[in-house]
Amino acid sequence: PNSVTSIGTYAFWRCSGLTSITIPNSVTSISEWAFYECSSLTSVTIGNSVTSIGDMAFEGCSSLTSVTIGNSVTSIGYRAFYECSGLTSVTIPNSVTSIGADAFYNCIGLTSVTIGNSVTSIADYAFYGCSSLTYVTIPNSVTSIGKWAFISCSGLTSVTIPNSVTSIGNMAFAYCSGL
Repeated sequence: PNSVTSIGTYAFWRCSGLTSITIPNSVTSISEWAFYECSSLTSVTIGNSVTSIGDMAFEGCSSLTSVTIGNSVTSIGYRAFYECSGLTSVTIPNSVTSIGADAFYNCIGLTSVTIGNSVTSIADYAFYGCSSLTYVTIPNSVTSIGKWAFISCSGLTSVTIPNSVTSIGNMAFAYCSGL
């Protein structure tokens, strides 16, 4: 309900029957492991007051196909959507400044990623193994791409890297056989 202001650690840990959730605008934070391995979760709408998505918040939600990230989120935590293999597209809003390490690790169904214009860094392993991803446009706000950030994105055929990027980590695009 709208009276909830935060979703705590392990709040819905492994709730295998949970299929969809709308997080209201009253919620400002989603803690770590909040929806960890909710294997039947297919749809998540994150309200416009949430400022952070905690570490491992949606890790292992293998049926998740749709995520709407609210316009107040500034950080996507470590392993936030780790191995969400059903996720097909994600739009990271302009409010987000950092994408955590392993954030979309092994999201093998991910075909489309839109990265907002405030992201300054793409952390290590952020899109590791996203084998269905075909193209990535990195906005002018990004200054660093972490090590192994896009490694094993075998479907990747096009990457646009702006002049603002000053460092690209080790093996950032290794094993991207389509490049």
